[in-house]
Amino acid sequence: MGDVHPAEPWLPDLCRLPRLATMFGVAELVVLVLALAPDGGVRWNAERFVSASGFALWLALTIAVLLCASRRQLSRLPMAIGSIAAVAAAALVAMLGAALLHQLDRSLDYHLVPATVQLSQFALGSAAIAALITAVVLRYLYVIDGWQAQVRASARAQADALQARIKPHFLFNSLNAITGLVRRDPPLAEHALLDLSDLFRAALGAGESDSSLREEVELAERYLAIESLRLGERLQVRWRKEEPLPWSLPLPRLLLQPLVENAVLHGISRLPEGGEVEIALRADDRRLLVEVRNPAPQPREREAGSVGAHHAQSSIGHRLAYAFGPQAGMTSGWREGYYRCELRIPLAATTPAA
Repeated sequence: MGDVHPAEPWLPDLCRLPRLATMFGVAELVVLVLALAPDGGVRWNAERFVSASGFALWLALTIAVLLCASRRQLSRLPMAIGSIAAVAAAALVAMLGAALLHQLDRSLDYHLVPATVQLSQFALGSAAIAALITAVVLRYLYVIDGWQAQVRASARAQADALQARIKPHFLFNSLNAITGLVRRDPPLAEHALLDLSDLFRAALGAGESDSSLREEVELAERYLAIESLRLGERLQVRWRKEEPLPWSLPLPRLLLQPLVENAVLHGISRLPEGGEVEIALRADDRRLLVEVRNPAPQPREREAGSVGAHHAQSSIGHRLAYAFGPQAGMTSGWREGYYRCELRIPLAATTPAA
């Protein structure tokens, strides 16, 4: 199945309800297939189907509990040996359970097990089916766990990349601008230093914890305040906040600031006359919409310096999809002298994925 970190059990966790539901679903599917398949004249009625379903669900529950309880012990074994042991344990449980059921059926004369089916045939057949189902389910869950781990690692890597987007030259330019204010306007210089501190604190915490809509907006405001010290009147900002807004909505950290940074670095700062960055926020019953719009050079004039912008947008899109699923998304594009980026965040999903 592949190598994993030794500190983490490689055997899939069957202690969770969704995993248990998967075991139940596969077990019931096998019963349904057996009921629909030609079986040499043995007829299936409601009583037989219910009893077979009960036996299959009991086996699924017993195997799941056994593998849940022994997960860490099995994970200490080499993967090949541990996998064989897990499947063998499932087969043993099924064989013993089937043998017990066969004897009870014969002793009580219920005739739930066809008379033509011998004890060894019933026990070994049940063991083989249970082993096959367990192997398939464990493999499926192992692949799912690996995919989810890869997605989490990708999301964390994207957040780490966003940390690096607070570039050294931005720090130097900001400090130079603040230095010029120290004698001329000490209160403004102090406020700018606090804004810079908050911005870097958020960058260092990207990927470690969630933010909120209110925090993301405040962080973007601090960034724009710092850039206004450098660009002066060339940078104009207009916020459109259509209340009510879900200010406490959990969001991945550094979601809005990189888009505002792109608007300034790849739009406003490249135009001699500057321009206005417009940030609009509105929400309805289903989703939150965040739009960043700014004047920008034509795409062919900004391709050489837009790699970082495209990376930031790709990162935000991936993190949105990971946190909120396929209903979230981002669109962006240049048209008639303006670059526009819009985030769509569903309000039903109130907690981003960890």
